[in-house]
Amino acid sequence: MDITNPLVWGAPCFVLLVIIELAYSKIQGHEELYSWKDLFASSSMGMGAVLITPLVKVVSAATIFYLVYELFNPEVNGVRQNIMGYASFGWAWYTWLACQFLDDFCYYWLHRCNHTVRFMWAAHIVHHSSDHYNLGTGLRNGWFTILYKPIFYMWLPAIGFHPEMVLVCMGIEALWQFQLHTQYVKNLGFLEKFLNTHRQHQVHHSRNLEYLDKNHGGYLNLFDKVFGSWKDYDENIQPEYGVVHEPNSYNPLVIVTHEYKDIWKDVKGAKSIKEMLMYIFGPPGWSPDGSTLTVRQLQRQARKEKELQAEPVIA
Repeated sequence: MDITNPLVWGAPCFVLLVIIELAYSKIQGHEELYSWKDLFASSSMGMGAVLITPLVKVVSAATIFYLVYELFNPEVNGVRQNIMGYASFGWAWYTWLACQFLDDFCYYWLHRCNHTVRFMWAAHIVHHSSDHYNLGTGLRNGWFTILYKPIFYMWLPAIGFHPEMVLVCMGIEALWQFQLHTQYVKNLGFLEKFLNTHRQHQVHHSRNLEYLDKNHGGYLNLFDKVFGSWKDYDENIQPEYGVVHEPNSYNPLVIVTHEYKDIWKDVKGAKSIKEMLMYIFGPPGWSPDGSTLTVRQLQRQARKEKELQAEPVIA
């Protein structure tokens, strides 16, 4: 057992917290918060991720990070020296803070690409496929994200952060992300200004058009505000959870694979190499003839319609 991995200790707590929230929701009469079929599907996919991740982690994460670290930080006279000419980073507290901050930067771009690159969305849609928002949804994770996730983090060991430090920071990020999936934590006041909070993550999980593809941050909302993907929780908008194109199934295998099947169907119907590549690497919803629209196109269309409605009528 890898005791340096925060998820080793966090996983049992996840299950306990789901049970507590489930029991509390029933006591409070919030029957709509949990669906047994939905919870079973989420738990099944969470269990699948737990079983699959260790099998690929050795190759896709830990091994890659160590290989990159060794390549860019060779040992010279017993001291790790980065190829850029400075000593590799140690284990000081400020190094941990820097690594955790940069980890959030990595997570932001991983998460944003998960929503804007279709083959990545095919893996990530699993997490958004539930029309319920609860801690059980926090367990609903795709099985293939781990195959490309390290690509977004490997520059950290390359510049001198020890691989174990990077892995621990990634684990801490995952712990924070899980506990965001509850509706029982309300406005956190001042913390809302810089943290990615429960209400802000509700925005992220909503399929309301104005909320789509917003709030990709891990535990900070800084990068969403810097790169234009920030959206505050609006008390006048009732979140509708889930995805626009639902799998319409509680079968874990269908939920995990349905978007890949749709991609394959579109690729087979592509009329050119460009169309084929756009169906794979373009944003979800892209089509060559506009028969289906991306999130940006839909939001742009909605803004134009709103502007037209707001224009004064000249008699």
